[in-house]
Amino acid sequence: MNTSLRHSAVYRGRVRHRRLAPKAHAFDYDLFMLYLDLDELPQVFDGSRLWSVGRGNVCSFRREDYLGDAAVPLKQAVLDRVQEATGVRPDGPVRMLTQVRMFGFVFNPVSFYYCFDRDERLTAFVAEITNTPWNQRHSYVLTREGEDADADASAGKHRWTFAKDFHVSPFMGMDQDYVWHVHEPGERLFVHMDNLEASGPHGADGSGGGRRLFDATLSMEREALSPRALRRCLTSHPFMTFKVVLGIYWQALRLFLKRTPFHTHPSKIAGGVS
Repeated sequence: MNTSLRHSAVYRGRVRHRRLAPKAHAFDYDLFMLYLDLDELPQVFDGSRLWSVGRGNVCSFRREDYLGDAAVPLKQAVLDRVQEATGVRPDGPVRMLTQVRMFGFVFNPVSFYYCFDRDERLTAFVAEITNTPWNQRHSYVLTREGEDADADASAGKHRWTFAKDFHVSPFMGMDQDYVWHVHEPGERLFVHMDNLEASGPHGADGSGGGRRLFDATLSMEREALSPRALRRCLTSHPFMTFKVVLGIYWQALRLFLKRTPFHTHPSKIAGGVS
């Protein structure tokens, strides 16, 4: 095991999606994701012949697959994005939860960036979303100051309510609010998202108040990042990144067959925005 890695890890678990309206639909599957401290990137795959950073391999982390200009170090790009959105620049580590390329291919529906201060308190949470089939990227920046009133940040449990402003799926409209519950990564990792019908201004408690249309839950357990753990990832999920894309299109077909309403991309609507 690479003892220089203090924070990077592997997380294994399950993701579940439930569509509640207008057509009921649900699925779940098991997966692994990598939790990478961006200061530890040069060493994360030391000792693993099939895993690399910055060059081709069976599994590889490539800078161009993630947020911002590929010529800018990823940590700097994340901090720049937070500063651009909030005027404040976190002064501690940045750690990301993501997939890397496997056999030259990757598609991340979402990558999460946890931005801490120098005292290891989470100060910003960035979700970089890629939509299908347009392959566009968008990042939401959520801060400690913008949390809902019933969040419990001191216990590492965060909650945000905000309006949706990025088209993700042709089977999901834009007139929605998000409620995101995020627990800071530890022995367990938990992210839960609700999509609510938009209901005008949010209440004092941060709630959108509309009918729940959809939810998604990511629940995982931590394992130390080591050559052995990476071998297990590759042998148990050798086509993880292909599975993600195939799963998206398979579920889309099922939704189509259920006659789920189709929503045109906003850019195709007169006066719309992407």
